[in-house]
Amino acid sequence: MSELINDARKRKDLLKHMILQLHKGEAPDAVRTQLVRLMGEVPYGDVVEVEQELIGEGLPEKEILNLCDMHTAVLKGSIDQTGAKTAPSGHPVHTFKEENKALGWEVGSLVKLYDELKALPEKTPVAERVAEIKKHFNALMDVDKHYQRKENLLFPFLEKHGITGPPTVMWGKHDETRGLLKAAQEALKESALLSAGDFKMVIDLVLHPASNAVEEMIYKEEQILFPMCLDTLTDEEWYSIYNQSLEIGFCLYDPVEKWAPAELSAEAQLSADARRVQLPSGSFTVPELNAVLNTIPFDLTFVDKDDQVRYFTQGKERIFSRNRAILGRQVQMCHPPSSVHVVQNILDDFKSGNQDRAAFHIEMQGKFISIEYFALRGEKGEYLGTLEVSQDLTEKRKLKGEKRLLSYSEERSR
Repeated sequence: MSELINDARKRKDLLKHMILQLHKGEAPDAVRTQLVRLMGEVPYGDVVEVEQELIGEGLPEKEILNLCDMHTAVLKGSIDQTGAKTAPSGHPVHTFKEENKALGWEVGSLVKLYDELKALPEKTPVAERVAEIKKHFNALMDVDKHYQRKENLLFPFLEKHGITGPPTVMWGKHDETRGLLKAAQEALKESALLSAGDFKMVIDLVLHPASNAVEEMIYKEEQILFPMCLDTLTDEEWYSIYNQSLEIGFCLYDPVEKWAPAELSAEAQLSADARRVQLPSGSFTVPELNAVLNTIPFDLTFVDKDDQVRYFTQGKERIFSRNRAILGRQVQMCHPPSSVHVVQNILDDFKSGNQDRAAFHIEMQGKFISIEYFALRGEKGEYLGTLEVSQDLTEKRKLKGEKRLLSYSEERSR
């Protein structure tokens, strides 16, 4: 312990020296051994500060990006989070961390499936297990919204505080992960007919690198990025991120609790209540419009022209459950692989103008359910998106004769 460096400046210089050793080709294990012996643990804030200093001194961001995973591997288990703040429920960081729990569960499920598949005899068909793996990779694709909120909402505030290099490097890692996930999706399309022996190569070369990239980013966020951000951003800045987050959407998690800094909540609520949505035939306040849409006796879901789910009503008894984690998600990812081609056909027909409506009905748990899709078009006929309308018609189908408005008084007096 006598060798531990306690002076902050010396500690950062030593960490910088060790990172530069990695860039010169020093073996990671040797650097890690040296780091633990001399420094014990590294405060989370030092990691970001040192990377920022290295970039400022001329180390190319691309080089840091290339060795970013090696930096993390060397530091893993040695990051000191003493003094790190915690975020209350509903706070953007709390939401990011809940999303990480969901992503971690998906990655853990995939690792179990990888192990099961690798234990199978070489000639065993794997179609069923591949379908299961596809479901988990479809879920992991949702990480794009998690990354978009960081890139478009969180990173601009870090840059405002002079922290520019690490967000750029992390954005690069996001893009790498997106590429790996896309490659995994493509590989899975062609894998259903493979045997277990052949599929093991797909796991090692494509699937595991993709799911591992998601897992590694979780570590970087939780151990370094989020604690540093909580120390850096003001409550007003976090509230701005909170208010804009819904526009991008959430990843596998729907925040349950609302959050606002105590000194801002009353003023912000007043502003939201006073805002009116102007339409050609009238206007609503936001609370009024929300109440109207949640009171109509059917469920609505809106998918925009780019196939992303943008809105759904939240009536008391939805027929098909929804949570806000689907907002911003590609609608194709919200359907099982067995029916996604039908969804795609409907969207293609709406976009080409071949169709404007597709209607279906099903019987489900003793109920008669109507499901209709409508193409939404602008004044010039351009495609704006698709509206799904679902309605439970069970009771209405039983109606006979008539029931007039005047009967209300009679019923009320009984």
